[in-house]
Order: sequence, then structure tokens, then C-alpha cells
Amino acid sequence: MRAEGLAMTFSLKEDGRRLLVITLAAVIMALNINTFVHTGGLYPGGVSGLTLLIQRSAQMFFGVSLPYTLINLLLNAGPIYIGFRFIGKKLTLYTIYMLIVSSVLTDMMPAHVVTQDVLLIAVFGGMINGTVISLCLLSNANTGGTDFIALYLSKRSGMDSFNVILGVNVVILSAAGILFGWDKAMYSIIFQFASTQVLHVLYRKYQQITLFIVTDFPADICRAITDVSRHGATVLHGEGAYEHTERAVVYSVVSAAEEKAVLAAIRRVDPKAFINLMRTQQIRGRFYQPPEE
Repeated sequence: MRAEGLAMTFSLKEDGRRLLVITLAAVIMALNINTFVHTGGLYPGGVSGLTLLIQRSAQMFFGVSLPYTLINLLLNAGPIYIGFRFIGKKLTLYTIYMLIVSSVLTDMMPAHVVTQDVLLIAVFGGMINGTVISLCLLSNANTGGTDFIALYLSKRSGMDSFNVILGVNVVILSAAGILFGWDKAMYSIIFQFASTQVLHVLYRKYQQITLFIVTDFPADICRAITDVSRHGATVLHGEGAYEHTERAVVYSVVSAAEEKAVLAAIRRVDPKAFINLMRTQQIRGRFYQPPEE
């Protein structure tokens, strides 16, 4: 069952699964904020961290309790516009759903104390936060705020830009340090660092892998790579140093998220192929990225 509108296509099975995963991610995020983040007095970075900073500032300096949902949605208005305008309408709709559910649950759920050790809170809370962001990104959504900016920069540059956002978050956390003490701000940086590292492991769309494949079937290997990833390849001709026979080397760069599928396709064509994989630091020129919905 498919319905179309606003240049978007929806599938009951596929989109139902995505909504289920995003709902689960929203619940975990709210739990993480109401346990680890609140217990440790941390700031998770991005718009969520800025929301908590405004909440705590209003309470401390003016004695006013502001709802998390209101602040978070207002601060996300700009990033949501960026999402609709430059990234993808369907992704942005999923993200709005994620923001509403996680924000409302954050206001409704009671706080729980798992541990009082702030270092443990920073490390494990950050790991949970990175897992939540990855679940959303893998389900064609995100957690809003700086995630939109990271996706926009990654789309424009073809590079993984989440480290840039880590630097932006350090600025936000510095403001928290000035207002509420540097110890919590520095623990929050550990929280954000742990989150970013988990994100790099689980979400690899904007990371690239360089392949060098020594094979006797270069044309078939090139076709297999293109069929799986829509990326091209270059055939280099050389000589094997041991047997002094002519050998072909296929050179290609693919998304790290496609690595397993591409390797499986290569093995089906030539089980004896010698494959060298290297992480690509940066590329310049045309590199196909599937459009966001």
C-alpha cells in the first residue's frame, strides 16, 4: 500500500518499521536525559544541550520553570527549515516526529538515578546518546538541531562532518561552564566525545572506503561495483612481481555503508580476488550520494 504526495512516497511496511525504530529512539533519548544527563548535571551538546542550559538558567536566575518541549521545538525551527529546504522533506517529517515524542516524554517521565559517578554518567550517557542518533539516522531521521547542520555539511562536502559539530558543541558547553561550573562542562565534553565516537562506528554513510582489487575479471568486477553502489571504477594494468604475468587492478571508492555489499558482490565474481581496503580521508570531484527523501 503506497500513497504519494508532496513528492514523497510512503510504504506502510517500510515506514511503519521506521516509525517504530524512531519511537524507540525517542523513548531512549528521554530516559537518557532524565537519568544520566539530569543526574550528572550535564549538557548533551547541540540544541538539546542549549535547551537544558536555558531551562537551568531560567530556573537559577529568574525562578521560572520552562518546559523542555517548548524550548526545544522553538530552537529547532531554524534547523527544521534547513531540513525541508536543503536535505529532504520526508527525513524532516520523521525528525519532527522524533522531536515531539522525545520532548514530550522528557517533560512527562520522572527522573531516575542509576549512578552518582559523573564520569560513568558522561561515558555511558554519551554512548547511549550516540546510539540514539545513529538509530535515527539509519531510519531516515535525526534528533534535530545540529544534526541537520552536520547532514547539510556532509551532503555539500561529501565528508563526515559530525566532528565539526563536536567543535560547535564545545562552544555551547563553554557557555555552560561559565554559568554553572567548569567541571560539569568538561564532563559534558566527554559525554559529547563518547557520543560522536559511537556515531562514527554505527553510521558510515558519509565515510568512504578505497578499494584496490587484483583480479583476472576486471570488467565483471567493475560492473558488480556499479550495480551494487552506483559508483564507478578504474582499471589499472600491471605485472605481478612473482610470476611476471599481466594483472589487472580495479580501483574504486565506495561509501563505507556499502562496504559489505560491495565485497560480497566482488567475491561472487572472483572468489580468489586480492582486495586491499583503505579508509579514505577526503575526496574531491564527483562522488555519488543517494538523495535524502
